Amino acid sequence: MPSSYRNFRQSVPWLILSLEAVLIALFNIWFPYDGELMKSYPAFQDVNHMMIFGFGFYLMFLKRYGFSTTGFNLLLIVLGVQCSMLIDTFLLLLQEKNKHHLERLIEAAMSMTAVVISTGAVLGKANPVQLILMTVLELIVFHMSRWMNVTFLQVTDSISMMHVHLFGAYFGLAFSSCFSEPSPRTDKNARTPKSDLLSMLGTLFLWVFWPSFNSVLSDSKWRAIYNTYFGLAVSAVTAFALSVLTTKDGKFRMSHIHSAVLAGGVAVGYAAHSIKYPWIAMVLGLLASMIAILGSYCSQRCLNPPLKLHDTSGVHFTFGMPAVLGALAQVDLLIIKNWNNLSSLGYLVMIQVGAFCVTISVALLTGLIAGLILNLRLFKTIPVSKYFEDQFYWEFPHLAVGF
Repeated sequence: MPSSYRNFRQSVPWLILSLEAVLIALFNIWFPYDGELMKSYPAFQDVNHMMIFGFGFYLMFLKRYGFSTTGFNLLLIVLGVQCSMLIDTFLLLLQEKNKHHLERLIEAAMSMTAVVISTGAVLGKANPVQLILMTVLELIVFHMSRWMNVTFLQVTDSISMMHVHLFGAYFGLAFSSCFSEPSPRTDKNARTPKSDLLSMLGTLFLWVFWPSFNSVLSDSKWRAIYNTYFGLAVSAVTAFALSVLTTKDGKFRMSHIHSAVLAGGVAVGYAAHSIKYPWIAMVLGLLASMIAILGSYCSQRCLNPPLKLHDTSGVHFTFGMPAVLGALAQVDLLIIKNWNNLSSLGYLVMIQVGAFCVTISVALLTGLIAGLILNLRLFKTIPVSKYFEDQFYWEFPHLAVGF
């Protein structure tokens, strides 16, 4: 049986080594070391923990895909951060700006959130070649989208970075639409108590470090930390309450807790630096958690079937819809703040709405194009029968036949 599994010896190693050789050459040209602000290092540690530990375990809910989830997550992040640094350097040259390398490293790690979220939509379906190329393409497009928002729409760096959840979710959904749906009779994408527990461990890592993520680029760091924590706290409380109310037997469901407790952090991120009263962040956390749990029913029963869209980890209702809520809340708060200055209010609102529209439009269009291209036979699309299987990629010497 193992011999029937496709061999990636002729593609993955050479793709990785070729990409790394190009990166080393470009780093040699563009990256002389300069003096660094080491006070930023704790923030980098927090973001790095989120990417490696948090998302590495968060997506580990498939019972037969644990090796691939954690292993590919690490591979994509270490390659993607290098690519993101180079793309950011090139755009800074165009803008004639300068940043410390550690600050750019933090932004590069944060940009990888888009890739990890998109990976969740095609988890178990895309092979390593497709994931690596998707990472490079998505990072280029995300940085270009962010550059357009900052340059032409005058959106701040911190707000443009918060679009990372919105971009990652809808790029991933468009990318996923190009893959065949798994058979409804298959149980390989099912959860087990062990996989759910490991996935919840990732959720806890993300929950703990999310205030750092929302505050690291903000000028009002203390306010962003407070608001993010309150939003996350209420989001978690609401998730537990709605989980009991929406299950048939009146018990908690781990899949609800796993996704909805983070929705508040996503929604609050857009306005975390400007919310003046904690109750606003708390209301956002409550609404985001409701959207995450109730939206999962709507997506799975009403939206996904007619669109023939399979979202493996539910990124639409965990990150996409809460991000839309956060973007709309930011516009509402902007209107309230500038209500007495009607001459400039329309312009300010159009700027924020325009940034939102640019982000989601670019994400959907480029995600669809990337999905169509990377599903060509050249990229060794795996058969539906081999979805969600570690054994397709990893060595299991103790298994004589499948598992």
